[in-house]
Amino acid sequence: MKTARACAASLFAVFSIIPAAQAASITEIAAGDERFTTLVAAVTAAGLAETLAGPGPFTVYAPVNDAFAALPAGTVDTLLKPENKGQLTDVLLYHVDDRNLPAAGIPQGSNSFKPLLTSARLCITNDAKGVTIADGSGDIATVIVADIKADNGVIHVIDKVLLPGQRPACH
Repeated sequence: MKTARACAASLFAVFSIIPAAQAASITEIAAGDERFTTLVAAVTAAGLAETLAGPGPFTVYAPVNDAFAALPAGTVDTLLKPENKGQLTDVLLYHVDDRNLPAAGIPQGSNSFKPLLTSARLCITNDAKGVTIADGSGDIATVIVADIKADNGVIHVIDKVLLPGQRPACH
C-alpha cells in the first residue's frame, strides 16, 4: 500500500510539472482544416491572421470553401486583390464577434448581434431547427458545425459567406 501511494505521488509530481497541451488559436485551427482553405487565404490577404491568433476572445462564423465557391464568379478573386483589401477586411470582420459565444450561449429566438464590422448587424436565430444567421443581403447561413473550441474563442462553421448590407430584421 505504501509503495502504491509513493508511486502515485511520484506520477502526480511528474504530470504536474509537464505543461498541459494548449489548444490552438482560431487561425491555427482554420489553417489546419481543409474546409477553410479559401477563408484562410482571405484572412491572410486581409492581414487578419495575426489578429485571429491573438488573445481574443473571438467567435468566428467560418464559411466553408463551398460557401465561397457559391459567390458570383470572380468575387473571391476580386476581393483577394491588394486594392480591395478594405472591402475584404469588412466582409471578414462581419464574420467575427468579440466574445467567446458557444452555441449554448446564443439566446433562444432571434437576436441582433454586432460583429466587429461595427457599422453592421447580424440576426442570429436559435430555435429547434438549429442556429441560423441572417446577413445584410437578406440571405440565411446555417451553422453546420458548432463549437469548435480554440484557446482564444470558438468557431461555428457556416454554409454561406455573410455579406454586409441592409440591417437584417430580427423577429
